[in-house]
Amino acid sequence: MKTYLSIVVPVYNEEENIKPLVDEIYQSMESLDKEWELLIVDDSSKDNTGDICESIAKVKKEVRYMQLGRNSGQTAAMQAGFDHVQGKYIATLDGDLQNDPKDILRLLNRLKEEKLDLIVGWRKDRKDPFLRSLISKIANSLIGWSTDIKLHDYGCSLKVYRKKTLKAVQLFGEMHRLIPAWMSLYTDKARISEEVVNHRPRIAGESKYGFGRIARVPLDLFSIIFFQRFLSKPAHFFGFPGLLFLVLGIIILFILSAQKIMLGIDLGDRPLFYGGILSVVFGTQLLTTGLLAEVVVRIYFSNKNRPYVIRRDSEN
Repeated sequence: MKTYLSIVVPVYNEEENIKPLVDEIYQSMESLDKEWELLIVDDSSKDNTGDICESIAKVKKEVRYMQLGRNSGQTAAMQAGFDHVQGKYIATLDGDLQNDPKDILRLLNRLKEEKLDLIVGWRKDRKDPFLRSLISKIANSLIGWSTDIKLHDYGCSLKVYRKKTLKAVQLFGEMHRLIPAWMSLYTDKARISEEVVNHRPRIAGESKYGFGRIARVPLDLFSIIFFQRFLSKPAHFFGFPGLLFLVLGIIILFILSAQKIMLGIDLGDRPLFYGGILSVVFGTQLLTTGLLAEVVVRIYFSNKNRPYVIRRDSEN
């Protein structure tokens, strides 16, 4: 029987939480009469998380465990999990017990009923320190305004995906926080929604939240905005300014050359002459970069088997 639902849980130093989390996931899956699996991805923990996960996987047939060779971050752990699960639908949640596994099937049912590709948890009553919640609200507003995908809680790890759409996405950096925006490159924004979920305070272990991660988000956001607008046409991004500089440089050099020929004005000591040359060179470089970007994009899509858009067949 094919796997219906895959649950991916990235963990790092969660030895006190992992066993209770697995127990809660099993309880929440009791009403599901289809095949499911749980993949725990250990981001090279320094405590006993790995040993505990291995022991659980040996006695529970639904549980699989994999460990990254080095600590690579939550995004890398999630991508590794996505690459190794078989389910038609994929759910993700944190390993710190703050997400409630009981919400998974509720999100899954809504995703199916409304034919969504992604449903994001919204921690409306968030149990985190005030400063962290405030920064999150500001970041969510900025991301929503920049990407035109209005969600209250981009950072919530509790999400349910349709695998067919998710497999077109390749995560890097801190992109796990921007998956809704990333997925909008391949599906209609109307197929991305959110649902209020339960959020609980951390009772064991230490939070991995740090301001260093916040600093990386704007860079990833810039990448998302660029890809949203120019993924299939990067030459447009470089081409318009390239043409502007090239045409401006040609006009400058034409006027100066006419002055030299007709009026005998020397060009060697005129800064505008060198500015015109630099403008032509810079414009040519931008146009060449745009052409190279077009080639790279086509190689990316052809070699990675990643489509421009997702074909819609039966949603059953």
